Amino acid sequence: MALVEPIPDEPAATADLGGERGLVIADVHAGVEAAFRSERGINLESRADERRERALALVERTGADRLVVLGDFMHSIGGPGGAERGEIEVLVESLPERVSVTLVKGNHDGDIESWIDGVDVTAGAGVRIGDVGFAHGHTWPAPEVLGADVVCVGHEHPCVRLEDEVGGSRVERVWLRGPLDRSAFADRLDCVDWAAPELIAFPAYNELVGGTWVNVAGDDFLAPFLPQGLADGQAYLLDGTRLGAYAEI
Repeated sequence: MALVEPIPDEPAATADLGGERGLVIADVHAGVEAAFRSERGINLESRADERRERALALVERTGADRLVVLGDFMHSIGGPGGAERGEIEVLVESLPERVSVTLVKGNHDGDIESWIDGVDVTAGAGVRIGDVGFAHGHTWPAPEVLGADVVCVGHEHPCVRLEDEVGGSRVERVWLRGPLDRSAFADRLDCVDWAAPELIAFPAYNELVGGTWVNVAGDDFLAPFLPQGLADGQAYLLDGTRLGAYAEI
């Protein structure tokens, strides 16, 4: 059985953490609706309750012992607004007592560790739990992360634009996964016990935040190790449909 398995039709995966069962999500971007109102003048009803209930349902469905958030739990970068902080605190407080929470700090998470309770906040370079490494993706993963059998990252919000025969198009969130190409880390491997890991780039949990269109020319990747670090990566829709090599879609 794979160490990390996407959950069909969900932007989430389960992970074998060596004695624990993890539920892994990336890029929650709590409170993004408030940012849309203040920054863009777009008035959207908050989906905080929906995001929380979906996460709680996934915890129960998977029997998870640990929730791992691959960065950008927050959206605002600076100090959180009331709605944003409230969404995060209520979600954490609503989890079953058996479930621990690990947040791999992302570039939007500010000083979240100064006010969030009940959450283990790691550096953005990540953490290894069992044979799985976790990093946000906005910076280079730590050596211990690169030494894992599977490396999971967020930050990218990968999407594809699909066109039909009459010229219509739609954007879909995707998973990207494949062998991690060590050439992207050539000057960083001296202290890594290299295990030839698989790299998995997670879709954004929050469907409102857009992302990198991996099959559109000129829409560059954000992570410093992509796309070189995933040269042979495959793209998969949330329902599991394999689209093939993302560079050829």
